[in-house]
Amino acid sequence: MNRPLLLLTLCQGLYLTNNVTFIAINGLVGLALAPRPWMATLPVMAYVAGAALSAPLVASHQRRFGRRRSFQLGLVVAMCSAALCAAAALTHQFWLLVFATATAGYYNANGSLYRFAAVELVPVPAKERAISWVLAGGILGAVAGPQLASSTRDLLPQPFAGAYLALIGVALLSLGVMSRIHFPAMPTAAEARGGRPLAELARQPVFIVAVTASALGYGVMNLLMAATPIAMAQCSHPFSSAALVLEWHVLGMFVPSFFTGALIKRVGALPVMALGLLLNAVCVGIALSGVDLMHFLAALIALGLGWNFLFIGGTALFTEAYRPDERTRAQAAMDTAIYSTMTITSFSSGALVTTSGWTGMNVGTLLPIALVGAALVWLALLRRRAAAAAPRALV
Repeated sequence: MNRPLLLLTLCQGLYLTNNVTFIAINGLVGLALAPRPWMATLPVMAYVAGAALSAPLVASHQRRFGRRRSFQLGLVVAMCSAALCAAAALTHQFWLLVFATATAGYYNANGSLYRFAAVELVPVPAKERAISWVLAGGILGAVAGPQLASSTRDLLPQPFAGAYLALIGVALLSLGVMSRIHFPAMPTAAEARGGRPLAELARQPVFIVAVTASALGYGVMNLLMAATPIAMAQCSHPFSSAALVLEWHVLGMFVPSFFTGALIKRVGALPVMALGLLLNAVCVGIALSGVDLMHFLAALIALGLGWNFLFIGGTALFTEAYRPDERTRAQAAMDTAIYSTMTITSFSSGALVTTSGWTGMNVGTLLPIALVGAALVWLALLRRRAAAAAPRALV
């Protein structure tokens, strides 16, 4: 853990403070302002859709301006979009809220690259630990996000408008921290053009499995997390209980990061990802067993743990799929896939929770869980065959 990595970890924590606050309040503010109940999570969907649309633009800005300038630009956008969200809440304008959260997607796409930037701050043998340590910064978001949402809920006449204003301060603090981090130079435009085309990168099994597992794993997590505040409100749980569940969920997402990197280094990415998938299935089993506070709490903790192992494992696996001069192209493709999946699940969560209910949503996650399981088995078999063929090739 060197100084730049420590500062980047803090930026990750502040980024997750923004994200967790958005998750905690956007669905509820959307439910209050939306013309139809099923549209409640459109602001959540707009946040990730904005990130999906912004990912190629962010990759271009990273190449042109470098990591730090691009990250700083993302934070400026975060402050402006948070101000727009507050204005939308205060003036009861649902579509302005959707526009503001879509604009914030540029910051979301920028912040998601912190985990890849961490790899560039350490020697190659430490890349798994670097990814884990930066993502561990999300613990700050786990605690600060729900607390920020709860403590500022009634700060202004319109519920949660004060939380959006508080996020301006969070982004400003992150901007100051980011200005003290020096990142290695990015590949020049000529160097980046010299790498393999994206179509060739995307045909690699390791690319396919890493992107599939990360995107669907994130999608399942987002589907259930985005709907949790609404589902708990439907079950007559107070917002304080929903904030508690989200806090423990996000702790489950990031506390294991202190050892996930070392675990991947010891046993490999695929076994760790398989454990994450198993925990997703445990989450569904708990969720289907009841709707008491403890059911929501235990299910969301298991969901957070499963996400951690799938996402960090998938990110570590993905670094095997590209060379340094191909990184912006490959990373943009991965994050576009992730945020496109999250866009679908963010929209679906509002529609499903208000029509099929919490039970129907959880049953629906079994299909993507099964698809990720099939992808992991496929890559494991390919690697086993390659390992078996290698000794014969040497004879």
